[in-house]
Formats: sequence, structure tokens, C-alpha cells
Amino acid sequence: LTEKSSRERLYASAFPGQKVDLMIHLAAEVGGIGANRENPGRYFYANMAMALHLIEQARIDGFADRGAKFLQVGTICAYPNLTPIPFKEENLWNGYPEVTNAPYGIAKKAAWQMLDAYKLQYDMNGVYVLPVNLYGPRDNFNLHSSHVIPALIRKCVEAMDRGDEFLEVWGTGSASREFLFVEDAAEGILTAAEKMDDPTPMNLGTNFEITIKDLVHMIAKLTGFADESTIERKIRWDSTKPDGQPRRCLDVTRAKELMGWQAKVGFEEGLKRTIEWFRAHRNDPDARM
Repeated sequence: LTEKSSRERLYASAFPGQKVDLMIHLAAEVGGIGANRENPGRYFYANMAMALHLIEQARIDGFADRGAKFLQVGTICAYPNLTPIPFKEENLWNGYPEVTNAPYGIAKKAAWQMLDAYKLQYDMNGVYVLPVNLYGPRDNFNLHSSHVIPALIRKCVEAMDRGDEFLEVWGTGSASREFLFVEDAAEGILTAAEKMDDPTPMNLGTNFEITIKDLVHMIAKLTGFADESTIERKIRWDSTKPDGQPRRCLDVTRAKELMGWQAKVGFEEGLKRTIEWFRAHRNDPDARM
């Protein structure tokens, strides 16, 4: 999708003889802190190119003429580094993103501006949602490119397999994050596709903030790697590694008011379901390991 020829083939061959009424753009090149530090240029180019090609092809394909919609999934990484908590959509332009995630976040934010511009000039319907970090079954558990929850689950389970005495974790644990279970995210995206027809940015989250330290302790206990009496000695923090953005937590008022959407799956329940899936499927050939 980073190549012009690919976008043309997608629109021509994905639904032969039919016209697309809704395009949901979920594709991305993305990873955790380490992957973002190693691939800033690639992440910027790939995500920018995909949005440019797919949105322009939607215009060429006549989306505006038939009232079709293009939904772009953005990212919480688009927010400025020191955005007041909770993040509100009107604060998106009030500063520069956290430097580690900036190339990825800016590319995704540019896609929103492209949809806004196409709505103004061509009256093409665009929708833009900003989910927090997602997690759940079928996540990416590859330690070189995964996000924090799947990485921690895999590390804890494999540390138990090896009988390791401790687990080393990046940073100090002081940063905080918000997470959204994949099923809630899917419902939020589909609700936005149904109810919105302009690219008003829409946060998708739970408004539940947790520190990385508490998250690590929670996953270590749920996997069985540690319990309350052993957790402090079995988790070691590498403070030479970055924490990333200090805090992330979304204001989801707009999604509730304009779409009637809110998350349903509790955080502990979502973690348990993700851990269960990983244990049951980590040797599957199509699992992302």
C-alpha cells in the first residue's frame, strides 16, 4: 500500500464489479519504543504514503459522488508530549509529539488533515478516530516490534518456562498509559463509520490510566511469574532505557456524546483473555511471534 500501483489494484480488484461504500484504513507500520527509535524514517514514509495513496484513490474512485466514507484510524501518538490529562481532541495541535513516536504520530495526524482538506474541497466523507494502545487476542507478540502488553506477557510466560529468577523491564515504571481491548476498539470504529461523516477527531479509550510499574506487576501476577511476596525482587528496572511519553489518558466525552460509544471490557478481564490466548496459540504457525 506504500506504492501507487498497489492502491489502484486494491480498489480495482478487492470487490470486482462493485463500488466501495466504506474504506476503513487500519494498515500501519508500527511498533513499541525500541522499534520507533530504530525506524523513524521508515515509519514516517510508510504511514504517510499509505494515507496519501488510499485517500487520493478514494477521491478518484468517486467517493464524494456516491456519499461513500473513508475512515482513517489515527493514533494517540499524535498528541503533544505534555498534553494536559486527559487528552482532549482540541489539544492535538498544541505542541510537538513525544520525540520517540513523533514521525509515526505526525504521519497519522497528517492523514486527518488530508481528510479534512478533501471534505472542504471535494465534499468527500472522511472519519478519523484516535484509539489508545490496543491489546487483546491475536496481538503482535514479536519482541522486536510489539507494544508493551504483548511484550510483557510473552516475557513473563517465557521467563517461567526457563525458570528465570527475575525479569528486566525498560525504564523506571513511572510513565502511565491507557489501553483499549481490541473488541471495544472494533466496536468503536464501526460505530464511527456508521454515525460520522466528517473527520472530527474522535478519541477511543477507557479513561483508565495505569502506571507501567503497576501494569508490569499486574501481568507478572496474572501470568503466575510472581506473586505479592516476590514481585519486588523478580522485577528489575533498567533506568538507562527510555520511559517514553510521561502520561497518556484520553477524554472520551466526544465519543459518548456524538456516537453513544463507550468501552465495555474491564482491564483485568481483557488481560486475562489475552494471556489465555497467548498460552493457547503461541506455537501456531500464523501467530505473530
